[in-house]
Amino acid sequence: MYQSPFEPPFEPSGDWHAQPLESLHRQPPAAMLPWLLHPGSLTAALKQLSGGDFRVQVLSQGWQQPRLEERRALNLRDRSRALVREVLLYGCGRPWVYARSVLPMRSLQGKSRYLRSLDSRPLGELLFSEPDIRRGPIVLNQLQRNPRCQLRELTGEGDSAWGRRSTFWLRDKPLLVAETFLDAFRPERAPQVVTEAFAEAE
Repeated sequence: MYQSPFEPPFEPSGDWHAQPLESLHRQPPAAMLPWLLHPGSLTAALKQLSGGDFRVQVLSQGWQQPRLEERRALNLRDRSRALVREVLLYGCGRPWVYARSVLPMRSLQGKSRYLRSLDSRPLGELLFSEPDIRRGPIVLNQLQRNPRCQLRELTGEGDSAWGRRSTFWLRDKPLLVAETFLDAFRPERAPQVVTEAFAEAE
């Protein structure tokens, strides 16, 4: 599926950092940190927090060249193409999370071909249902608002937002998933850890 270029609402500024974050001048809000570091399915945690009032809005999905830092994280060649999917995750009727996923072409073959046509199904939920999924370390970054993006849904959004990113390995092939928490997401409690059949990569 081809789509005209889409301007993402947020872009990373500087490097992604693993915990601890002592080297950063700014720290995430204390209430946000458990969500940034949540090892389980973010989709499942958001559904629980919203009492089931959850939905996915697809902003863009199409084949394109990933960003340089994404290609490096996935060990892709410079001219490699991937399926880039950008969505908003809504809870209680408000946009809580902007998610950007990069799925290399070679990772979407065989049994994984179904990931090419997700529609409005949440990618994270499908990944965590796979018995042979592994996850690399969670890394954090403070992303900057992209002034070229004029999404009506994000009118009034702040200049920066905290996000996280990790590489998933599905059948030993990599996928990159980044999630940015928006202004409307103001959790009053940490996510509940649900027991899942899931292995974290070394």
